[in-house]
Amino acid sequence: MTTHDVTVSAGSVSTRALLTGGAVAGPLYVAVWLVQAFTREGFDITRHPASLLANGGPGWIQTTNFIVSGLLSIAAAIGLRRTLAGRGRTWGPWLVGAYGFGLLLAAAFPADPAAGFPVGTPADYAEISTRGMGHFVAGGIGFTGLIAACLVIAAHYRSIGRRGFARFSAATGILFFGAFAGLSAGAGSRPTIIAFDLAVVLGWTWLTAVCLDKRR
Repeated sequence: MTTHDVTVSAGSVSTRALLTGGAVAGPLYVAVWLVQAFTREGFDITRHPASLLANGGPGWIQTTNFIVSGLLSIAAAIGLRRTLAGRGRTWGPWLVGAYGFGLLLAAAFPADPAAGFPVGTPADYAEISTRGMGHFVAGGIGFTGLIAACLVIAAHYRSIGRRGFARFSAATGILFFGAFAGLSAGAGSRPTIIAFDLAVVLGWTWLTAVCLDKRR
């Protein structure tokens, strides 16, 4: 085996590892979120977004969840940069990376307590601190990156004749945009929280599917 063969083989293994990390990010994030959602006292998944879990004594769990999923998403971006060919090769990975960066910022700037969570927080508490503003910025960066990544990678799949993946990618981006816009405009009403929760699961499912597809 030549030195070139060894280098190519090592690069392939490294790329597969990066994409595997990206595929794991979503299931891991959702699992950690849901376990907390149904075990943390006072948390109502129909009223409270996942970001609120970063508050209180066990808040470090959700903060760690943001960090790990953010790093794995950035790993996915690197893996996609190596495997995407043609249309979307430049911007697709950068936008996935922006999503990962937004998750890291969300860990650095936790959401303010709100809507009665953690226990003891007034139900009408609406003060926005500096860290709370930082969290809004993190969400704007991360979710905009994810939405745009879906649409760019949809174009990539369309250009190579993968219509099923193209439609799935485009639908994910459009539905996520609608849920994010609804959450922003709905001021945390139950329907908008539920819709956004479902969109988050859909977004992670999309990233996992793309990483597994490109890993092959």
